[in-house]
Amino acid sequence: MSGLGLCRLVLNHSTHVAGLKSVLQKLATVSGISTLVPGRLATSRSKHEGFKLHISVATPHGFKLIARRGKTAQEVFVVTHLNREDLDLAIAQSTNQ
Repeated sequence: MSGLGLCRLVLNHSTHVAGLKSVLQKLATVSGISTLVPGRLATSRSKHEGFKLHISVATPHGFKLIARRGKTAQEVFVVTHLNREDLDLAIAQSTNQ
């Protein structure tokens, strides 16, 4: 399934960081990513201008990403067999960074 670029995008939360949903839809087309799961929303102390999505840590089945806009942050869990560099490139292409 993941070799064909088909990905399960879990959208069970009613709220997401602004701009995250469209980026996840682009990432869902990347070959090697099998599941994208947005996690909890949090408020941070510092303010980040614009939208940013970056890799936080590796997990047993992929990576945890952090999406930031303004004072809002959201975890995103990625199930993938891609390495960190390939996922970083896919994120950059999906967010036009």
